[in-house]
Amino acid sequence: MPTGKVRFYDEEKGFGFIASDDGQDVFLHATALPAGTTPKQGARVEFGIADGRKGPQALSVRVLEAPPTRVRPNRKKAEDMAIIIEDLVKMLDGVGEDLRRGHYPSNSHARKAAAVLRRVADELDV
Repeated sequence: MPTGKVRFYDEEKGFGFIASDDGQDVFLHATALPAGTTPKQGARVEFGIADGRKGPQALSVRVLEAPPTRVRPNRKKAEDMAIIIEDLVKMLDGVGEDLRRGHYPSNSHARKAAAVLRRVADELDV
């Protein structure tokens, strides 16, 4: 059976493509997947293949290996993040007070809040 990696898969649309080991793109439809399976980008799969209306199409897909998960080597300690989150909440409370009074924060304060939110989100995202 041919093997390859999931190039992408859109769960909402129910299809995607596999980059087979021999270099061709193979259409992947949700009906070819085992029940309850949603392949992630980069997952190694084994599949049957048939000629579809628009080219090769995967049949009977079996996930061999999930893609490696990203590990953040320089992630802050949980205790340190707790303090940062508490400070962030205080800062956002101030922004909320301004908004309740009908005023948006100044441009410099808004940029600072947005930058802090992005950094915290990046730190929390695994």
